Amino acid sequence: MTNKVFHFSLRRAAVALLVLLLLAAAIPLVSILYWPLGQPPQGQAADIRIKFGTSPDSIAVMMERAGIVGSSSRFLLALKLLNKGGALRAGHFRIPYPLSNKRAIQALTEGPQILTKVTIPEGLTVRRIAAIFRREMAMDSVRFVQLTRDSSFIARFKINTADLEGYLYPETYFFPYGSTEAQVITPLVQQFKKMVWDTLYQRSQEMGFTTGEIVTLASIIQAEAKLSREMPTISSVYHNRLRLGIPLQADPTIQFLLPNGPRRLLYRDLEIDSPYNTYLYRGLPPGPIGNPGREAILAALHPEATDYLFFVADTRGGHTFSANFRGHLKAKSVLDRERKRLSQANRK
Repeated sequence: MTNKVFHFSLRRAAVALLVLLLLAAAIPLVSILYWPLGQPPQGQAADIRIKFGTSPDSIAVMMERAGIVGSSSRFLLALKLLNKGGALRAGHFRIPYPLSNKRAIQALTEGPQILTKVTIPEGLTVRRIAAIFRREMAMDSVRFVQLTRDSSFIARFKINTADLEGYLYPETYFFPYGSTEAQVITPLVQQFKKMVWDTLYQRSQEMGFTTGEIVTLASIIQAEAKLSREMPTISSVYHNRLRLGIPLQADPTIQFLLPNGPRRLLYRDLEIDSPYNTYLYRGLPPGPIGNPGREAILAALHPEATDYLFFVADTRGGHTFSANFRGHLKAKSVLDRERKRLSQANRK
């Protein structure tokens, strides 16, 4: 009887010791995942911006420096315990602090993101659009430009072009911070196809132009027009010149060639030997000189019926149109007098 009691007591002691050992081992693991308990103070939050491809080690350091977690090494251990290392997302997160490692990981893997607003104005070149993404999203602008000329990347859009210049639709977009260059270029091209492609394809065929030629013409119209209502009239001038074999003589095509432009054009600029120089070469340049909006594309597809061959800017943001060179010279003379009058008035 005594032996039975002894063995029973021994077993109970062994079980109790095992429980204590398990608890002693579990407490650090529980603290790694769940400490601190409770809610963080209201209004206390940190902005975390994570680029695509950032390593878990770097993210852990960012989280510790922001005060969200107490230790980057314990945060990394929690990632391993939860098997969440591969689930961390790129993006912009506003996270309250301090948090337990488990809740901090949930914020990065499941929580809401702050989207970055990016507005692309009409008429910008690919390089200037890339600069916007560099400024707003810390993106590699060189890689951005290279990708718009990558034939394998372009092929996915089923557009007959060697360059996406002209096909990045100007609009306001919202992107997760940390998106790749491909992830932001793709919706710009998709929006172009959604907004104009069917009309562009059908109407250009009817007119005897390729889609690329119309987009090229639209990009020039976009650059010339300050007033959208003048776009169909400007389009008519260029269509008339194309039909008659007269050089377009479009200043924006020269601006496209200038590495430090846009700026005031000089006579020597008009002598740059390039197929984009529409003063030296007849017809359309080899491709778009910017990314036009819908109105400019529609103007290229539906020019106003006129006999105009010339236009010159006026002092009110518009243009004066002429059917012959004599009328053009007269319009320029009027412009010169008006500019002189305004200059004198400003000095007073």
